[in-house]
Amino acid sequence: MAIFLNILSNNILPIFIIICLGYGLNKKFDFDINTLSKINFYLYVPSFTFYNLYKTQISMELINVILFGIAMFVINFVIGFIVTKTARLDKGMTAAMQNSLMFYNSGNIGIPLITLVFSDTPYLELALACQVMILVVQNLTTNTIGFINAGRATVSVKEAIISVFKMPTIYVIPLVFLLKALPIDLTNTFLWPTLTYIQNGLISVALFSLGVQLSKSKLAVKNPMVYLAVVFRLLGGPAIAALLIRVFGFEGAIAQAVFISSSVPTALNTALIAVECNNHEDFAAQVVMLSTILSAITMTGVIYMSRILYPI
Repeated sequence: MAIFLNILSNNILPIFIIICLGYGLNKKFDFDINTLSKINFYLYVPSFTFYNLYKTQISMELINVILFGIAMFVINFVIGFIVTKTARLDKGMTAAMQNSLMFYNSGNIGIPLITLVFSDTPYLELALACQVMILVVQNLTTNTIGFINAGRATVSVKEAIISVFKMPTIYVIPLVFLLKALPIDLTNTFLWPTLTYIQNGLISVALFSLGVQLSKSKLAVKNPMVYLAVVFRLLGGPAIAALLIRVFGFEGAIAQAVFISSSVPTALNTALIAVECNNHEDFAAQVVMLSTILSAITMTGVIYMSRILYPI
């Protein structure tokens, strides 16, 4: 019990305090979630992705982590397809349900969680590099497939695809690799401090935005599909990850990092995408809300299990 309480207080509570601040302050001031979503999508997420991807040296191990992230996405996509077909959901709810299963909070919660878990170990840099690779996969798929999937429920496929190309993150990834190939070190230019300041703000702003979105959600969850989505995300995610860890042969810090990363709740971006595309916002927000609340318990258990299954 002491170990669980230690994990909860040191790794989980710091994250939830910022979420609660967003929740409480929104009740008083009623922030505009559309504005916050645009700040996240157009400033913090692309800046954070650029900064961390530029700093990371891509090794063969990290390429395997990228493949792991793609495999996680594909498996969740298949599960989402099966679930929605079995439940015979309409087009809009199908898109919302699939997004809630495919996309998890690898940035807003995953980055601070990995930082806290590995902060007192010599493996922090490696663990964060793994998390950045997962974040790249999730960002790329969220800002393409996620928008197309949600958008086609309310607009044409063509309009949904056009909306994807308005998202800066899809341009950031190829831009980083292009700049890394040039004989220029951006860390020695005036741009780097700017990127540093912005990317340092992602965690607090994203978690605060999550709290704001949760405060606007209905606490009474009556849709059974919400509970099903939460179960698949919080319990199914680590189960799938454990299987893939064996397939890829990961061990030690890498295995711990990707296992813990798989346990985070449904991505805030699914709720923000639902708002942007006007597609079942309440369902998306409730999945994010419930999975986030319950993840305080499930993530604590997964962190504990990671130390047993994949000792460093």
